[in-house]
Amino acid sequence: MRRCREAADLTQRQLGEIVNYTGSLIGQIETARKVPTLEFSERVDAALGTGGLLSRLVQLVLRSQLPAWFREVAELQARATEIYSFELGMVPGLLQTQAYARAVLGAIDQRGLDDRTAVRMARQRIFDKEQPPLFWVVLSETALVQQIGGYEVMREQLAHLLALGGSPQINVQVLPFSAGAHAGMTGSFDVYRFAGDPTIVYTEGYGSAHPTASPDTVKDCSLRYDHLQAAALSLKDSAELIRRAMEDRYGEQVA
Repeated sequence: MRRCREAADLTQRQLGEIVNYTGSLIGQIETARKVPTLEFSERVDAALGTGGLLSRLVQLVLRSQLPAWFREVAELQARATEIYSFELGMVPGLLQTQAYARAVLGAIDQRGLDDRTAVRMARQRIFDKEQPPLFWVVLSETALVQQIGGYEVMREQLAHLLALGGSPQINVQVLPFSAGAHAGMTGSFDVYRFAGDPTIVYTEGYGSAHPTASPDTVKDCSLRYDHLQAAALSLKDSAELIRRAMEDRYGEQVA
């Protein structure tokens, strides 16, 4: 980035003013003290006329920062044509706001939190592709109740879910508490479908991922997902429950 900036005869401060970031941040990124976000890299690419070079490099850097066990999953998400997700306790990473993601990732470890949050947000760029995947999530009502990051963060996150629900590619169903015992009680899981490749089921443990294309596992989890969709509220009723939680549980708080 420094070479491109200098070739354009711009100081760090001047480039910062053009892309609406501080010159100090420009310097930190040029000296590898901070990892840029994709939004930052796209602005710099536009300002310097680099043809998307910086954005491509940043994507490689962000991908390299993923845990080794998760890189394969990130690749699956990037290649999938359909993703079916069941989440037991929180909003899935592909639908998280930045503040919510930061609260989740920082709950145990604050080290490198800015960079880890940037990595998580970068994964959501799969929805910006010319042909984005179909993403269907069944979300336990627990995710609406579990307060992560405070009232403002939760309100913003639930509003984000409602906004995403207006997309034909993203569908959000809520599995209400009234459903009782259900097919997902053993834990969260994802089903990835591809054009021409075998379907893969993914489950996640502590510090490890478990992707498998075993026909028996795929059949079992696909059946479980069918049951979860049937037990969940309709898309319309799910949106209404999310809206009520946002307004009643996380509305304006009076001191």
